[in-house]
Amino acid sequence: MRIAVTGASGFVGGAVCRALAEQGVETFAYGRRPRVDPSHVGGAPYRSWDITAGPLADAPDVDAVVHCAGSVTDWGPVGEFFRTNLGGTRNVLASFPEARFVHVSTASVYDPYRPTVAAREDEAPVARYLNGYGASKAAAERAVLAAMRERPAIILRPHAVYGPGDTTLLPRVLGAVRGPLLPAVGDGRQLISLTSIGNLVRACALAATGPVEHGVFNVTDAAPVTLDDALRAVLAERGIAARPVYLPLAAVWPLATAVEGVFLAARRPRPPRLTRYAIGHLAVERTLDITAARDVLGYDPAPTDLTGAADW
Repeated sequence: MRIAVTGASGFVGGAVCRALAEQGVETFAYGRRPRVDPSHVGGAPYRSWDITAGPLADAPDVDAVVHCAGSVTDWGPVGEFFRTNLGGTRNVLASFPEARFVHVSTASVYDPYRPTVAAREDEAPVARYLNGYGASKAAAERAVLAAMRERPAIILRPHAVYGPGDTTLLPRVLGAVRGPLLPAVGDGRQLISLTSIGNLVRACALAATGPVEHGVFNVTDAAPVTLDDALRAVLAERGIAARPVYLPLAAVWPLATAVEGVFLAARRPRPPRLTRYAIGHLAVERTLDITAARDVLGYDPAPTDLTGAADW
């Protein structure tokens, strides 16, 4: 079997390449960086490709493509999000027209303005989003759904991906530590679904190589955890003598709105530490129903395990 992986120079794409290589799958790695260490992609041949520049003129004949590339930040010009997440997805679809298309999406396509409680796949995409990231990922999903009428395609929706190599989620959480305190929002008892990189990689492999050719599937760890348990586990693993302290969402939301306004007015390229998107994903319940992935894909996830956080 031959599989192409986009976003191979990044966290998720690199992990997918390594897992496929370990399974003996002939893998073709594509990423935006000029070069990567061969070990990052499991020894797969690597090629630099800016997916926003257009389709790949000489794409190899593959059985499937796992599309991990995209902009994953929650801050930036809306047009750039759409150029990468929607335009880039269209270019990858066009580059591999005969291959099964596995699209790694996000739980951010669910409604950000209300809690996500055991959400099922048909509850997204929606019509409203907080930022260009959610809106562009929803638009990309719609493009894949349209393509699904004519070709094999599967959409995977993970939430809060963590694990070795993570440069986004937990570094940002730990960056919020102030002395003996880790400020957080809500009351700490809210449930959240997390997705380990190991579980996401398993889902990608099943989607790319298994008998199922169509569908949309939530992909998380075996069961949700409380935010407080997750934060305390991370702090303990990192050996940080701090404890979470919780602030009410009603007080923090307008503050985040004001901070975003200041950063936008100043045209700052870096995100503020406090954004509505970030607090919205932790302040209320964010859980996904993974029944479809279990029953249809044969997905059997491991439970949340934050062991090894000191190595991230």
